[in-house]
Parts: sequence; C-alpha cells; structure tokens
Amino acid sequence: MIYLDAAATTPVRREVLEAMWPFLTGDFGNASSHHEIGARARDALEAARDEVAGLLGCRGAEITFTSGGTEADNLAVKGIALARRAADPRRSRVVVSAVEHPAVLESARALARLHGFSVDVLAVDAAGRVAPEALAAVVGPETAVASVMFANNEVGTVQPVAELAAVARGAAVPFHTDAVQAAGWLPLDVRALGVDALSISGHKLGAPKGVGALYAAGRLALEPVLDGGGQERGRRSGTENVAGAVALATALRLAEAERTTASARLSSLRDAFVARVLELVPDAILTGHPSERLPGSASFCFPRVSGESVLLELERRGVVCSSGSACAAGSSEPSSVLLAMGIDPEVALTAVRFTLPGTIEAQDLARAAEAVGEAHAAVVGIAHR
Repeated sequence: MIYLDAAATTPVRREVLEAMWPFLTGDFGNASSHHEIGARARDALEAARDEVAGLLGCRGAEITFTSGGTEADNLAVKGIALARRAADPRRSRVVVSAVEHPAVLESARALARLHGFSVDVLAVDAAGRVAPEALAAVVGPETAVASVMFANNEVGTVQPVAELAAVARGAAVPFHTDAVQAAGWLPLDVRALGVDALSISGHKLGAPKGVGALYAAGRLALEPVLDGGGQERGRRSGTENVAGAVALATALRLAEAERTTASARLSSLRDAFVARVLELVPDAILTGHPSERLPGSASFCFPRVSGESVLLELERRGVVCSSGSACAAGSSEPSSVLLAMGIDPEVALTAVRFTLPGTIEAQDLARAAEAVGEAHAAVVGIAHR
C-alpha cells in the first residue's frame, strides 16, 4: 500500500513513542498533583512546553497545550475575539479567509450565531491566496481578530503570512494563523512571521492524535473556551496530557531538525509526480499555487470523471489518497476551498488530493503516478460503456 494522505494524519514516530512511554507508565502522575509523582509529571510538562516554545521562537508561558489543532483554532479565534470585545465593545468583527479549515470558519460562525459578531470573509485568487490589500481593506477599529491559515490542507497553497500579519499589526488587530499543515515543512518562528497566535497539531508531525498547541503572545488577552480547574495558566482547563505534550515537543524537534533537507527532497519528488500525472492525464487540472505550495501537496481535478471513482480505482491499485479534507469526509458537496478559488462546482467534485509523507520513496511515487493514469482510464472506460 502506498500512503499518500499525510495531510489527514501521519504514523507515530518511534522516537516519539519512546519519549512518551515513561509518562504513560512509571511517571504517570497528574501534573497538578502536589506529590513527587505529580511533580515529575509537571517537570516533564514544563520541559515540553519550553521545548515547543524554543522551536517557535517564543516564551514557554506563551504556549498552551490543547487536544489538537481544532481546539487550538477555537481557543485562538473565539478566545481573542471575546476578550477583545470585553475590553472594547466596538471590537465586534472577525476576519477569516474563504479557504480556512472548518475549525476556524465554524468558530467565526459560532461567534456570529451565539455572540452577535459580524464575520468578514476574505476572497482568494485562483491559486487560493489572500492578497494583503484585501485584508487591509477590511481590518479596522471594529475588528477583534483576523485569522488566515499558513498553508491550505486541501490544495497546499502557502499564504503570505508575514505580509498579512504586518497589515493586521498596522491596524492594531491581533493576527492568528492555523499552521497545522505548515508545521515541519515551513519556518514557524512566530517573531519572524509577526503573528500574535499560531496553532499546531501533533498527529500531522508524527505524534499521536489528541495533542496540539497554541502560541498566543503574552500580551494577548484570551477568554478560555473550556471552564474548569484553571490548568494551562487559566487558558485551557482540564488534566494536562503530559505524555502528549512530550510527544508533540519531540515530534516538532525532529521535524524541525530535518525540515530543510526533507522539504527540498519532497518538493523534487512532488514536482516529478505532478509532471507525470499531467503527462498521463492531459486534461487533469493541478489546483493550488504552482510554486507557493507545501512540499508534499499535489491536488488535481479530473474533469468529466467522478473523483470518488478515481479514489476507488486507486485503492484497488494499492494507492491511498483522498478527495479533500478528512474533516469533510462523506460530504457530497463540492469543496468550499475549490469553489472559493473559482472552480466550477461540477469540476470541484472531481478533486483528488495527494499529500506525500516525508518517508515516501521515488519508486513508490512513480508507481503511484502510473496508477493515477490507469485509474483515470478505467473510470473513463466505465463511463463510456
């Protein structure tokens, strides 16, 4: 089986399992307990926090561990917006892009539905990018928070985050970016990016599912989304997932150490794969930005055939991929991301997403490209019977 769905999830790395194992067994304590076993867990938690902070270029106190990217996005968008409006009732608008992950889009919609906020949705160009000028046109004294993802989970397009953050900063508006897909592949120094908040998720990096982190600048007021015992400096209540925090820190450290070499290698493999698919299926459409894209992302539309049928034919040939975001699995509607990019709804329904794991070998990717050609031909043949 050739696995090309790394944007959905990745396997847990052996080094990560070994790092977290002690905190699932001997040092299993609750980090909030006031005894020796709890203290050992607390020390490990804070060490993991400091390691993640060091890798993101911030202070440990600015890192909040969460249950994953969705919770981190919710805490950022809702938490910043509610805190900003509490301090200044004029701050009642939220800005998001049209291609955000549902964790951001639905958080903005919840703020509108439950708390009376207005939502400004930024349009994107045909490659899925937000122009800084578009953000500049909507941010102002009424804006509570702006959120634009670093890299898209469906088409891999990378946004000009530093430029967008500079626009928001000039308008005195906190800027959040969902960096779940970017982590491990793009530089995440929050000072260099100029962002006020940034979300990551462990299972995209080789850590287990169920752990993520939010960087939120220390000066930033943040209304908690979860109420309870006040863990995570009052920002995220709930018993801390010590083993998960250790796993996330380890996975992020390993990914960052390999990032430059791994990104260059995967970009080269991806380009060869794209070229071969377009050669085998001349009417295929590569979606997303042609160059400003994640190293392992290649998403296509195959006009006049069913994307789901192509997926089934590919799996029969030992290639596993997806039709888009795993969070929208089972939906019969065209991707909102592709529609926002101006792709016709019927064409959008033919989308197939290939996201390459860092361990993929050239020969497997070459086999996968041949399988795409065969799968497409098989679906066309069935359609013409």
